[in-house]
Amino acid sequence: MARNTLSRSLHDVGLAAWFGGTLANAVALNAAAAEAGDAKSTGAVANTGWDRWTPVNAAAIGAHLLGSIGQLGGNKERLAGQQGVAGMSTVKTLLTVAALGVTGYSRVLGKKVSTYGSVPAKSGTKAAKSTPPEVATAQGQLALLQWVVPALTGTLVVISSFAGEQQRGSEQAKGSAGRILG
Repeated sequence: MARNTLSRSLHDVGLAAWFGGTLANAVALNAAAAEAGDAKSTGAVANTGWDRWTPVNAAAIGAHLLGSIGQLGGNKERLAGQQGVAGMSTVKTLLTVAALGVTGYSRVLGKKVSTYGSVPAKSGTKAAKSTPPEVATAQGQLALLQWVVPALTGTLVVISSFAGEQQRGSEQAKGSAGRILG
């Protein structure tokens, strides 16, 4: 079996940055923006932070997807011959698509908030009474979605660990026998 160090590294580092960055922003940036001093500064700080994270997040996601494609190519024999690998891969693909969809929609909402600039806000995802209604609506949706992205990508980290366990020699032998006998 050939080594897939580059594709595995792209997959893992990209996923780690996607998960960790979105979790850190949800836990720290959105709440910390409320400490900016006044409502307009709160909105500006949150917008600036998320706008700075966006290109890094896009690069992380791109690296993860590129690595994922490499991993699929490097494991095509296991996908076809080892019981459980194709099912795991399908679940992982569906979760990745869901995480991409939620991330993309979150960015659309974030861009809507960001285009208003220094809007009054209580935090990065909590509107103030004077927040424009369309921004307040987007912030309300972002308040939920900021947790959905790290939940989905965190689940992908767990499934990736499971996939690594499937590569153990004993697991490959059991999975190949199960495919032949089952």
